[in-house]
Amino acid sequence: MTIAWTLTFTCLAFVAALVLADRRESALGRIVFKLGASSSFVALAWVLGALESRYGQFVLTALVLGWLGDAALLGKHPNAFLGGLAAFLLSHLAFAAAFLLGPVSLTVVALAVVAVAVVGFAVLRWLLPHVPPDFKLPVLAYVVVILAMCLTAAGHSAATGRWNVLTGAVLFAASDISVARDRFVAPGPVNRLWGWPTYFAAQLVLAWSVLG
Repeated sequence: MTIAWTLTFTCLAFVAALVLADRRESALGRIVFKLGASSSFVALAWVLGALESRYGQFVLTALVLGWLGDAALLGKHPNAFLGGLAAFLLSHLAFAAAFLLGPVSLTVVALAVVAVAVVGFAVLRWLLPHVPPDFKLPVLAYVVVILAMCLTAAGHSAATGRWNVLTGAVLFAASDISVARDRFVAPGPVNRLWGWPTYFAAQLVLAWSVLG
C-alpha cells in the first residue's frame, strides 16, 4: 500500500509541475510531466491488483488508453487530436464495460437519463457551433459515449455503494469540457489550469476503485 500512495502523490506532483511548465510554455516540460503523471496512474492500478479481477482489467485497459490519449494530445496536428479523441472514446467505453461487470441499478440509470440528456444537450448546444464540420460527428459520438459512461457509473455506484466510481466518472467528464473549450471555443492556459487537475484526479480515483 505504501507503493500505491507513493504513486498517487507522485502523480499529483507531476500534475503540479505540468501546470507550471504550461504556464512557462515549456514544450519539454509538458511532455515529461504529462506522461509522468499518466504513467503514475497506470502503475497505480497495476500495483493495486488490477489484473486480479475482470473489473480491474477493464479499468487498467481504460487507463492505458488514457495514457495513449494523453500522448496523442501533446501533438498540434488535427490528426493527433483525432487520435487522442479516439483513444479517450475507447477509454470511456472500457470504463463503462468495467462498471457493467458489477451490479447496476437500472432504476437509477433510468432516473439519471433525464439529467444526463439535459446536460448533454446543453453541452452540444454550446460546443457544436464552434466545431469544424469534419469534427462534428466524432465530437457528437464522443459526447454520447461520455454520457453513457456516466450513466453506467451512476447505476454501479447506486447498486454497490462505491460512490468513488461516480465521482471519478463525473470528474473525467468535466475535464473533457476543458479540452473541448481549449480546442474549439476559447483556447488558453486557463482551460488546462483546471482541466488537468480534474482529469488526473479522475484517473487516480478510478485507479483506486480496483480495490473494491
